[in-house]
Amino acid sequence: MYNKHQTSIMELKISHPFWQVIGLGALAGMRSTSAPVIVSHILSHHQSKNLDHSPLRFMQSKNVALALKVLAIGEIIGDKLPSAPNRIKPAVLAFRMLSGAFAGASVYKATGGRVAMGALIGGAAAFASTFGSYFLRKNAVKTSHVIDPIVGAIEDALVIGSGVELSNAA
Repeated sequence: MYNKHQTSIMELKISHPFWQVIGLGALAGMRSTSAPVIVSHILSHHQSKNLDHSPLRFMQSKNVALALKVLAIGEIIGDKLPSAPNRIKPAVLAFRMLSGAFAGASVYKATGGRVAMGALIGGAAAFASTFGSYFLRKNAVKTSHVIDPIVGAIEDALVIGSGVELSNAA
């Protein structure tokens, strides 16, 4: 049930979530956990009645939002390790696409849209962003002569800043 302190996501005037899902998918391509973290954070603070009887309703849980934030911290740390796999490896790419698709589906469902459309847009944006951010990072390391973990930290700051901005906009 909703109380006076909860706001329906529909009241947030996200009537056309296309660009929000493109942005979330782009962030998923850079950091796979980022998109679900952002969406769960927003939905845990702004409940949507559209998710009440949906398999995606768990995205509105504050506990899920917290657990995803912990996983995201682990990803940020793990990305700096030499053993971290390239993001364009098939399994890693698939996970990033699923992350973008999941976030997109959640946003579209919460706003009364078609889940499949949100998933398609979020997954496609994650696919494109994965390759774009991979080659951008490799080129930045090569041309700037800055070590990869530092460039990765800059990428982290960009993802975190974008996530905070998306969360504040909601």
